[in-house]
Amino acid sequence: MSKPIITLTTDFGDSDHFVGTMKGVILSILPTAQIVDISHEITPFQIPEAAFVISQAYPYFPKRTVHVVVVDPGVGTTRRPILIEAAGQFFIGPDNGVFSIVMAREKFKARHITARKYFLPEISNTFHGRDIFAPVAAHLRSGAPPSKFGRLIKDPLRSSFGEPVRTGKRFWSGAVLKIDRFGNLITNFRTEEFPELRERPFEMTAGIQPVTKMVETYGDAPRGEFVVVPGSSGYLEVACNQDSAAKRIGCGVGAPVELVVY
Repeated sequence: MSKPIITLTTDFGDSDHFVGTMKGVILSILPTAQIVDISHEITPFQIPEAAFVISQAYPYFPKRTVHVVVVDPGVGTTRRPILIEAAGQFFIGPDNGVFSIVMAREKFKARHITARKYFLPEISNTFHGRDIFAPVAAHLRSGAPPSKFGRLIKDPLRSSFGEPVRTGKRFWSGAVLKIDRFGNLITNFRTEEFPELRERPFEMTAGIQPVTKMVETYGDAPRGEFVVVPGSSGYLEVACNQDSAAKRIGCGVGAPVELVVY
C-alpha cells in the first residue's frame, strides 16, 4: 500500500524550527506518513499567495492526500480552524480565505475543527500549525473520519482575490498573486478568460509599468523587454525575458494590476 501523503505549505521559511516541529508532530502520530513540502517561502501573511500556491499543487496529488496550509496572521484570534473536503482530498488550515480558490473550483464540504482530543494537549496562541493543524492532519490520515473533527459549516470565508473585478466596459482591476523565483508577476487574470489579448490591442499595467505585448513563451521576447505571457499556472504573467520583472517594476505580492482592452 502507498504511504499516506500529507503536504505542508507555510510562510515559515526554513531558518526556524517551525516546519521541522510540525513534521515531528505528524510522524509521532503517523510514522508512515510521507510528508511533501509544497512551499515554505510564501510571503509572510500573504493569504492570496498561499491560496494560489495550494490551488496549483493539489490537482496533481492522489486521492486522500491531506494538505495543511498555515499562513495565519490571525493565529490565536477567534478565526476558526477548518477542514475542507474537495476533489477527493482534504485541506486543513485557518478559516481566513486561504482555500478560496479551491472552493471556487470544486464542490466541497467544510467543517469547523473543534474536537480537542485530536489537538496536542497544550495549545499555544501563536503556533496552531504545531498544536492543531499538524496533529489533526495526522489523525485524519490515520483513519479518523472527517465527521469526528467537527460539525459541517456553510460559511467558510471565501475571498474574491482569485478574480479580477470589471470596473468598466473595457477595464479590469486585478492583483499580483505570486512572484516566482524568476521575478515573473503572476496575476489573477486567467488566460482562458481573456483570449482577446492575442488579437486586440491592450495595456496591462503592473505598478507604473504598462505592458502592451503578449507572447506565447518567454523566449519569444527580446531580452529585457516587458511582455505578458500565458503561464503554466493558467494565469497571465507580466514577465521580462531573462530579468526580474518584479525587481525592475518594484512590485510585490498583492500589487494592483490594471487591464484595458481596446
